[in-house]
Amino acid sequence: MTQRLTARQQNVYDFIVKTMGEYGYPPTRAEIARALGFRSPNAAEEHLRALERKGAIRIIRNTSRGIRLPAAETPDEPSAESPQGLPIIGEVAAGSPILAAEHIDRYCPLPAEYFTPRADYLLRVRGLSMQDAGILEGDLLAVHRTERVRDGQIVVARLEDDVTVKRFRRRGHRVQLLAENADFAPIDIDLRTQALEIEGVGVGVIRGGNGQALS
Repeated sequence: MTQRLTARQQNVYDFIVKTMGEYGYPPTRAEIARALGFRSPNAAEEHLRALERKGAIRIIRNTSRGIRLPAAETPDEPSAESPQGLPIIGEVAAGSPILAAEHIDRYCPLPAEYFTPRADYLLRVRGLSMQDAGILEGDLLAVHRTERVRDGQIVVARLEDDVTVKRFRRRGHRVQLLAENADFAPIDIDLRTQALEIEGVGVGVIRGGNGQALS
């Protein structure tokens, strides 16, 4: 930050950091207003613009969650984004890297910075196991590549020969990959005897793979 924040601006900034830490994406203006007791989203917008002027955040125009933290914009790993856009990953062959060229169906002309943390690729969703989380068959899940994951995050996990999208929960050496659909049982993993790789965490969804991102 380049300038000192007022107490109210600090509250807004702290809420943004908290939301991004817990959910992987920034809050909307309405969510900020509701959480901090503002009378309208316009009041939240005024504070956001003040934070931007002071260098605490960066605002991406015309998106409801277009808030970025400059300190968080350098990814842990290089992004797979190319001049063509984000790669869309279809079927993943057993044992091969998820970003192998043969897995890339096409590219989506959406900037990696649309998502927070920035997306490295889009994974086409198969099946309905995550439908109650709003992730449906044929959607594109925006994924940030990382092996660091917290309980409750939606992850792309590789278990033996399968790549799956599930909610992550860990208790000691035991992990559960949880579906968001009562018709699907949890996947139980004992890390002492089974290999589990985290390919990334979900940071957004594009409905139906048609390029319309959900914020």
